[in-house]
Amino acid sequence: MSAARNRLKFVWLEVTGLCNEFCGHCYADSSPKGTHGAMTVRDWKRTIDQLAEIGALDVQFIGGEPTLYPHLRELITHAHGAGLSVEVFSNMTHIQDELWETFTGCGVKLATSYYSDTAEEHDEVTRLRGSHKKTRANIEKALSLNIPLRGGVVAVQSGQRVREAARDLSALGVGTVGGDRTRAFGRAGKGAEPTIGDLCGHCAHEKCAIGPDGNVWPCVLGRFLNVRNVLESPLSEIWEGVRMAAVLADISAVHGEGAQSCTPPQFLPMCGPCGPCVPSVGHCDPREADSSAATDTIGAPA
Repeated sequence: MSAARNRLKFVWLEVTGLCNEFCGHCYADSSPKGTHGAMTVRDWKRTIDQLAEIGALDVQFIGGEPTLYPHLRELITHAHGAGLSVEVFSNMTHIQDELWETFTGCGVKLATSYYSDTAEEHDEVTRLRGSHKKTRANIEKALSLNIPLRGGVVAVQSGQRVREAARDLSALGVGTVGGDRTRAFGRAGKGAEPTIGDLCGHCAHEKCAIGPDGNVWPCVLGRFLNVRNVLESPLSEIWEGVRMAAVLADISAVHGEGAQSCTPPQFLPMCGPCGPCVPSVGHCDPREADSSAATDTIGAPA
């Protein structure tokens, strides 16, 4: 697929590998020991400017936990000023008053992960005591401020209250509740080599991700398919380059072009849930839409 037919519209900006939670399924392998990487604020601003120049529409700040990145407000303001729509994917346990002001002032959208309607089970997943209470309280605050917010429920363990978690989010007033299964990347891979087959099939199609060290990946889950680095080459050259085209071809060869007709809302702010896969099935792999494993993931609210 040519660059002309595959316009870059959305980019994940993974500004840090630092996280206050330590989820066992974390695809980024982020933790309290993570770092902010090699990208400086100036590097991020230059990259954001390049995105605006080539016509990108949306960026999502992600981590790690992006609210732990000390310059997040500055980067949000810069992206907003460049004309980009901004979403922040956060565990919503660590939001300072100044950041709420930036969210409202720049029209930021929010997204968060939610694992259970019970504090005990949610905190067991995040391995951070009190995380459920903080996340739930900040969901309520975001909604009270009329900040658009999406919730994603990832099925992590057997017997997890994923249906109840989805219903709880809906009861709070979260309009978009999506879901996904655990994918074998990062800590969730438990030492296994990642494969293209574990991706959803959307990677490198109108989107890519940029990591804390400047590496460009086809998506946040596809970091094992490193393309090039924005500290070494302009983003336009990377997106239109031979390596990115080869990665896209490899992904399409495994998943087929049809995978891109089904849109996962778990990570993409420009898309709402599509039926029947989300939330009635719970994840975005159309090949498994009729399987019993898929229907066990979240299920439609009763």
